[in-house]
Amino acid sequence: MKLAIAGKGGAGKTTFTAITSRLIARVGINVVAIDADSNPNLDAALGIPDAQYSSLPISLVSRKLDGPRLNESVRHVLDQHAVLAPDGVLLLRMGRPEHADEGCLCSAHATVSAVVADLADQPNMCTILDLEASPEHLSRGTARHADVLVLIAEPYFRSLEAVRLQARLAAESSIGRIVVVANKIRQEGDLLAVKEFCERNGFELIGHIPWDTNALDADAQRQSLLDFAPDSPAVTAVELIVKDLLAIFAPKKGSH
Repeated sequence: MKLAIAGKGGAGKTTFTAITSRLIARVGINVVAIDADSNPNLDAALGIPDAQYSSLPISLVSRKLDGPRLNESVRHVLDQHAVLAPDGVLLLRMGRPEHADEGCLCSAHATVSAVVADLADQPNMCTILDLEASPEHLSRGTARHADVLVLIAEPYFRSLEAVRLQARLAAESSIGRIVVVANKIRQEGDLLAVKEFCERNGFELIGHIPWDTNALDADAQRQSLLDFAPDSPAVTAVELIVKDLLAIFAPKKGSH
């Protein structure tokens, strides 16, 4: 099971990724969360704000005819570069620029793509990618191995347009399924706007998350929202969405 989380900057991708990662881990699935943003902060959202760990080195990858592939076993990569987060989630971080004028991050994106590809062979494993706001992760194929792309949509024009662009690019890729989650819903009209947008564009809306000031308070305290307010409206809403995501991968009755 491989999930990629995308959307406009500030839409709530990282908070959603963190909560989803830990909730899936709680049902007994091994979870690897990958911070695929060159400005990373998934560690704090997961509940480890002072984590010290290395970024994925680009030397892990070789170019092959069918795309980038790891030089080392994925288990070795996890042992050497992952940090343990609450609920047993393993966290990896994409390479990031350390100095000005270093050039593009093409190799860093390729490294993430290779790791996700190899994690697919691990038993009882869920990989969750927290992608950056730019659609670059789709043009570079960072998320090409995802089974489901979850697009986080706020109920206003610029956020919805970002969702439309990223959904169009994803539809041209090998990503299996594209779904939308409406976030920061303050009133009924907000949800109606996202529903109408999804219906007009043929997008699958799988849930919505209400506006919740607990998310701001948790961030101010440098805590995970799941720890700060485990019964908050936002966490409760994500719990329902996670159930629906897990149902996508549940074996169908009569299948072998």
